[in-house]
Amino acid sequence: MTLASLASLARPSGGLAMVAMDQRESLRGMLAEHTDGPVTDADLVRFKLAVAAELGPHASGFLIDREYGFEQVADLGLPCGLILAADALTHPPEGGPVVRTAIDDAVDPAAAAARGAHALKLLLIWRPDERDACLALAEDFIRRCAGAGLVSVLEGVVRPGPGDDFDALLLEAAAELGALRPSLYKGQVPRFGKGDQVAIGRVCERMTAALPVPWVVLSQGVSIADFPPSVRTACAAGASGFLAGRAVWSDTLADPVPLLRSRSVDRLRALAEVVDETARPWREAA
Repeated sequence: MTLASLASLARPSGGLAMVAMDQRESLRGMLAEHTDGPVTDADLVRFKLAVAAELGPHASGFLIDREYGFEQVADLGLPCGLILAADALTHPPEGGPVVRTAIDDAVDPAAAAARGAHALKLLLIWRPDERDACLALAEDFIRRCAGAGLVSVLEGVVRPGPGDDFDALLLEAAAELGALRPSLYKGQVPRFGKGDQVAIGRVCERMTAALPVPWVVLSQGVSIADFPPSVRTACAAGASGFLAGRAVWSDTLADPVPLLRSRSVDRLRALAEVVDETARPWREAA
């Protein structure tokens, strides 16, 4: 059942070209830079629905969160696979990146499947000093997805401290979390896409070797300009595509609908072409 479901997130080529729109408080902060007043929950939903309506028809999968838009996006009947974020996110009091995650118990996998979701996604901050807890959380998530016949998309994110080797942490997280066999692994671009693409590709090849499941890259920390070559490099090294948000739509916040149409649609189409040309089809990876 899981393999058949993963096909619903893929392009005919077998590659994955998916849009992430599950940002929550980080998106509120981004929108606040383009408005004088407070950013309301309704503002978040409005932007997410604009992204879904404009980009969903060109994506192979669309990721949305429960709090700000899942029900509304489900009602749109997008012609792509629907992924529901199943993570509860904790931010520091002063704002900033997510510091801890948990499974959102308000997400009922069976109900999500009945509503049209094909997959659930869990963001997990990989902490080597909390290895057992991280693995237990990931295992619980994968088990819940399997029980409802849903694809499990496991996103392992590393946050290197002073002196830490980012690439080494990426590979460690991939090996440890991938061994649990989620349906799909979502990983960061080595070096955030900066610098020598050959060196980035070597790390991606090691990611592919470490993972017994298909994997895709995310765009957090990668610029809009750097993301297309990063996708090409990762796919040539064995990745099956991307599940990305900011590198697709982050420059449309000031005036979403016209900017999504004039910038993001062509950007997404071009990325999908890269996936069709270079990605390892998910069936081969599985």
